[in-house]
Amino acid sequence: MTAALTARGLEKRYGSTVALSGVDLEVGEGELVGLLGPNGAGKSTLVKIACGLVRPTRGRAEVRGARAGSRDAKRQLGYLAELFRFPGWYSADELLGLHQRLAGSAGGAQERTELLELVGLSEARDRRVEQMSKGMQQRLGLAQALVGSPPLLLLDEPTSALDPVGRRTVRLLLEELQRRGTSVLLNSHLLSEVELVCDRVVILLRGSVVTEGSPADLSKPRGIEIETDEGTAMHDGTREDVPRLVADLVAAGRRVYGVRVLTSTLEDTYLEAVGGETS
Repeated sequence: MTAALTARGLEKRYGSTVALSGVDLEVGEGELVGLLGPNGAGKSTLVKIACGLVRPTRGRAEVRGARAGSRDAKRQLGYLAELFRFPGWYSADELLGLHQRLAGSAGGAQERTELLELVGLSEARDRRVEQMSKGMQQRLGLAQALVGSPPLLLLDEPTSALDPVGRRTVRLLLEELQRRGTSVLLNSHLLSEVELVCDRVVILLRGSVVTEGSPADLSKPRGIEIETDEGTAMHDGTREDVPRLVADLVAAGRRVYGVRVLTSTLEDTYLEAVGGETS
């Protein structure tokens, strides 16, 4: 099966500055992949190459088998840039209508209604962009990226302007897109959001992939915390060691009140991967 997005040996140089250095990456059909890394790691450059805004110095990127930037590739993706501007005099409905014409979507008013409902802007259908908060504009940007039901979404910091309620709306939206089989490459600094919704995580550092895997695969055991009548103590081991440890404590006459298996978080893995680099 052809992947939704494939990058092989991607390099990008801006003069003497290396933005990407031989990056290999794949987003499978219906997969949600989180792209992490500090500022300057090459995340936005990778996303821009995938959507055809930037040409790689070397290597190749493909969208469902079509060369990134080609007409066929562009027809199959939706894109929300980190920094975007919409005409302030347009209403939400008019803006989506414009993007329907640009994308060649025949969805009409029904598609616009469904998209506004999906991003929680049903009540703002006739509101002008210039009258919207930054968070509302961000959600409207997500709606325009979904015009025409593209099989691949490229989202560059889609929750950067959102409050916790807005971020939850986006998280629920991503979960719904997963159920629909939409593939997503999500560039974000919000590790907690990525950990909750992504099937797989790719961490970039100085233009190279340094770590990748599912959030569960990237977590590491940190021991077992057991509460007994003598207090709480840490024990070495993993989940598989719990029955033996509890049995040993009971055999020794201890009363066991609670057991907690500790693992590292995505934040722990990220900090270990990037070292002292800052976002």
